[in-house]
Amino acid sequence: MHRKKIHAHEQLQSNQSAKPIHTSENPLDEIQAYLQHVADVTYQRIQLGPDAACTLIYIETIIDKTLLYEQIIPPLVSRGQAVTGRELLAEALSGSLSPVISRGTSSVKQVITDILAGDLALLIDQQKMICVFPLTKYSQRSISEAQNEVVLTGPQEAFVENIHNNVSLVRHKIKHPDFKLVQYELGEYTKTTAYIVYVEGLCNENTLHEIQSKLDKMNIDSVLSSNYVAEHLDDQPLSPFPTIQYTERPDTLVSSLLEGRIGIMVDGSPQTLIVPVTFFSLMQSPEDYFQRYIAATWIRWIRFFFVLASFLVPSLYIAITTFHPEMIPSDLLITIAAAREKIPFPALAEVLIMEFTFEGLREAGIRIPRPLGQTVSVIGAIVIGQAAVQAGVVSAPTVIVVSITGIASFIIPHFELGLSFRLLRFPMLILGGMFGLYGIIIGMLILYWHLVSIRSFGVPYLYPVAPLVFADWKDVFLRVQWPKMNNRPRSYGTDNSQRQGRDYE
Repeated sequence: MHRKKIHAHEQLQSNQSAKPIHTSENPLDEIQAYLQHVADVTYQRIQLGPDAACTLIYIETIIDKTLLYEQIIPPLVSRGQAVTGRELLAEALSGSLSPVISRGTSSVKQVITDILAGDLALLIDQQKMICVFPLTKYSQRSISEAQNEVVLTGPQEAFVENIHNNVSLVRHKIKHPDFKLVQYELGEYTKTTAYIVYVEGLCNENTLHEIQSKLDKMNIDSVLSSNYVAEHLDDQPLSPFPTIQYTERPDTLVSSLLEGRIGIMVDGSPQTLIVPVTFFSLMQSPEDYFQRYIAATWIRWIRFFFVLASFLVPSLYIAITTFHPEMIPSDLLITIAAAREKIPFPALAEVLIMEFTFEGLREAGIRIPRPLGQTVSVIGAIVIGQAAVQAGVVSAPTVIVVSITGIASFIIPHFELGLSFRLLRFPMLILGGMFGLYGIIIGMLILYWHLVSIRSFGVPYLYPVAPLVFADWKDVFLRVQWPKMNNRPRSYGTDNSQRQGRDYE
């Protein structure tokens, strides 16, 4: 069953900053009064006869002019003198006037909202009912490859800013009547369209109701990106770890929906939100399912290893060289000591200098125009690192440690999770530099305590490790063969755990 909810803020309301709509017998006067300073609004008067005249009202910058000049105006003009206003209204509402399906409304407030959204309003003299034709057409980019979730094998298409195109990409993959969309309009001024997408019978009803409840309570002027919605849905706003997954890939969204999860699509944003999530779902890459299971399992092990390396290697280097040098083989210890002999900074300050420099280069690589960004960031890192070693500011082992750490952070599939570990690297550095291995152990215990306490819409963040559920391990540390993955993950509370087709009437 298709359900549609429109947020309460979709209606035009009178407030201190908005001009109130005055009631009059002529709806055209009301519309003109409200849109008097809207430069791109067009009022096109068409006189069909002594008893039939109409006015077309639309925003010329966001309307499909091809449909207007081919499907709307010619049928109106062709009616000539042999039509009355009542007959014209009946033909417009029945669909016999134009192949573009219209709807009728007597609410001037709603008509103004529709016009500003890109629809065309047909006002017929002496008729209270107003016909609205959906002719919206915004400038948009074509569907292209994913930029942030790149894979070598598998689908290459990615979401764009137009929500209708994004829905079509999902419908192309899910051809079942249980695929549902719930519509919202968010933002007092932007009137942004958003969809909750899910598969009925697979998703958890409690999670669905919780999402709907939070969206109903949103009170915000504008929604320009999916992150605006994500921050209203986030269960753990103070945690550095993401509890909502972002994806720009239709296949990732579809696979998540078929696991019993729920997506939130926002118009104007190529990123779709997926809830609930776990730490291990954020560690999975789409390519894991497009290659042989043995290779996918091996790559997952490498991924987990480098996740630990991304925030532990610098702190371990500082702790061992400063407090526990006896743990280092004598030959290696001599090499490190010789490299740091003339360095004026302690190990902690040395690593912090390099880490901040690396983060600055990484951010600069993003902000610099794309043709130059990667080249500048790579060359900058090499040149600055080499110059710093030759100048005696930092040692060569420190440059190696920071470089390994930076490379390890790029292996994490999801940017938000990688950013979390980049932030955690600095408190772990402080603990390792102040208390040695004891500080690192304390930091790891605090981190584990925090992770087991996090929940994403009621789902434990470390599921299926904490709580321990071995049945779901076949798609966590391993990626078993598809014929053996005949059950959906239990973590999302799906009502249908069997991966099998079922008929519908």
